[in-house]
Amino acid sequence: MYLKSLYLTNFKNYQEVDLSFSPKINCFVGANGVGKTNMLDAIYYLSMCKSYINPVDSQNIRYNEEFSVLQGEFERMDKVEKIYCSIHKSKKKTFKRNKKNYRKLSEHIGLLPVVMISPTDANLISGGSEERRKYMDRVISQYDKDYLEKIIRYNRALNQRNQLLKDFAKRDYFDTDTLDIWDEQLIHLGSDIYQKRVQFTRELVPVFQKFYNTISNERENVRLEYSSQLQEEGMRKLLTDNMEKDRILQYTAVGVHKDDLFLTIEGHPIKKSGSQGQQKTFLVALKFAQFEFIKKIKEFPPILLLDDIFDKFDQQRVGQIIHLVSDNNFGQIFITDTSEERLLNILNERKIDYRLFKVQENAEVTE
Repeated sequence: MYLKSLYLTNFKNYQEVDLSFSPKINCFVGANGVGKTNMLDAIYYLSMCKSYINPVDSQNIRYNEEFSVLQGEFERMDKVEKIYCSIHKSKKKTFKRNKKNYRKLSEHIGLLPVVMISPTDANLISGGSEERRKYMDRVISQYDKDYLEKIIRYNRALNQRNQLLKDFAKRDYFDTDTLDIWDEQLIHLGSDIYQKRVQFTRELVPVFQKFYNTISNERENVRLEYSSQLQEEGMRKLLTDNMEKDRILQYTAVGVHKDDLFLTIEGHPIKKSGSQGQQKTFLVALKFAQFEFIKKIKEFPPILLLDDIFDKFDQQRVGQIIHLVSDNNFGQIFITDTSEERLLNILNERKIDYRLFKVQENAEVTE
């Protein structure tokens, strides 16, 4: 699978862009702030129905404009897929596949899998557990539509239960029968979500460790562990045992919405003990493992988006990363960098086929 062409109107800082791409490696070079990341974000948007950087759709429309249009022509399993998206400040977002509207955006997720590595991924290490749960959900949802549907339903039931607990507190009243309606949904949905996360992390971890060892030349010992309250108790018992606590707190304190991933280096949290280079290696290895995982299930490689990943890496790690992605196991790749010279030296040294685009201050893109 690969993206053949991309057309943008009023997307972020771009007034109009029309580009064709190599099925292998495509590079965007330019100074910081000119919009290189926005090009990758547009590709991500066409795959995932939302921005990787800014979840507020109206803020992805070019300043002082009322709408934005994104169009991509993909080749997938020897078939052309034309994807159209329009974003309006005053209307509902529209997504079309081959001129046919989607009934629900979730129907599109997974058709054109994508993996993005970005400086914002640092939140996976520095942020709270919600960031790491979102990571698991984004990956699993690209190959398991049932999981995506259950996450949506679980969050809806969780919000309803939390609202009920708040209403009970306001009225100084408590009705376990009404609460049970939402409990039953959380029990069944939460148990299924937990099992799928267990399976996902069990398969992801060895691949992640393989990539980390390759990039770092086995310099450090790292671990990735899944943590869930459901590892100790079933969802039903958790809710029953914590009912009084939930009543006092006025929200649901237990469940898969509290899950986390523990990230360690040499036995210590990488958030505190890892250098910037080590943390970035951890994130790149994690995303490469995600890539490998999706590829295995889909039986074709996702599009790989590498945004400014060479910053804070020593030359050895940069070389190892390029060596990995230039392998035939990877499909189409998009790279951004501030240094054209650095990028060309790496690509030409390994004799890799590529197309290079220069992004100017005025958001003009040229080859």
